[in-house]
Amino acid sequence: MARTNFNDLLAFRAVATERSFTRAAAQMGVSPSAVSHAVRGLEERLGLRLLHRTTRSVVATEAGARLLHSVGMLFDGVEAELARLGELRDRPSGTIRITTSAHAAKTLLEPALVPLLAEYPELKVEISADSGFVDIVAERFDAGVRLGETVARDMVAVRIGPDLRMVAAASPAYFATRAAPRVPHDLARHNCINLRFPTYGGLYAWEFEKDGRALNVRVEGQVTVNDTALALQAAMDGMGIAYLTDDQVLPLLAEGRLVRVLEDWCPPFPGYHLYYPSRRQHSSGFAVLIEALRYRG
Repeated sequence: MARTNFNDLLAFRAVATERSFTRAAAQMGVSPSAVSHAVRGLEERLGLRLLHRTTRSVVATEAGARLLHSVGMLFDGVEAELARLGELRDRPSGTIRITTSAHAAKTLLEPALVPLLAEYPELKVEISADSGFVDIVAERFDAGVRLGETVARDMVAVRIGPDLRMVAAASPAYFATRAAPRVPHDLARHNCINLRFPTYGGLYAWEFEKDGRALNVRVEGQVTVNDTALALQAAMDGMGIAYLTDDQVLPLLAEGRLVRVLEDWCPPFPGYHLYYPSRRQHSSGFAVLIEALRYRG
C-alpha cells in the first residue's frame, strides 16, 4: 500500500480501537467526517468491509479484526522504536501501564515504585487493579502482574516476588464451638468464606495438594466476597474459614487473631511475576521498572 494511505490505516486503527468515529477523531485531532472519509476510502480500495456501523456502536468485521491485529503490531513497533530513540538523549520517561491484582499492587508494586519514581520524575506508572485476567495486548497495557503458574507461555515472565502458600484460617472464636477440619473434605461441615473472581468464572474452588495428590474443593458458607481483604476481615470477625495467601495471614497467626488449619495440604507455589509480550522492545523506563521489581531473594 502506498505511503500516502498510512493516514487511512491510522484512522481505521483509531476507530476500531475506540469503537467510535467521534472518539477516534478527537484522538487524532481531526473531524469525524475526515475519519469516516479515510476509513471508507480504505474499504473501497481493499474491496472489503472493515467495520460494522450502527447508530450505537462500531465493531470490526472479521477482516477488520485481522487488519487491526497486524496493523496494530506494526504501528506499535514503530511508535516504540521512536520512543526508544528519543530516550537515548533523556532519562527514563513516559507512561507505563500495568494490569495487576490489588494484592500484588499493594504488596509488591507500590513499595518498589516509591524509590523508583522519586529517582526518575519523568517516569509515570498507571496501575489498573483487576481480579480477572486482561489481554494486555488488546487492552494496550505494557505489562501485567499475575501468579507464575497463570502466565501464558508466549509471554516473557520475570519473577517479582517469593513463592507463596495458601492458608486456611479462622478466628479462635469460630473454632471455640467447632472441631477444626483435618482433611479438605471436612470443610463441608464448616462455614467457609467464598471468593468470587471473574478469573475463575465464578466462585473460586479451594485448591489443595498432599503427597502429589491434588484436590479442588467447592466450599459453602454464608458470606461471599470478591476481594481478599474483605475475606480476611470476615475471618477475623468470626464469620468462617478464609483461604488466602500466607503473606496476608501470617502476621495475624503470630498475634493469635487467627488459627491455621490444613497446613499439610498447602504446599508452596510460584509467586507473582511481571509478564509482557516477547516481541516487546524495552524502553529505558520499562527496563528500570523491571530491575526495580525483579525478585532477588
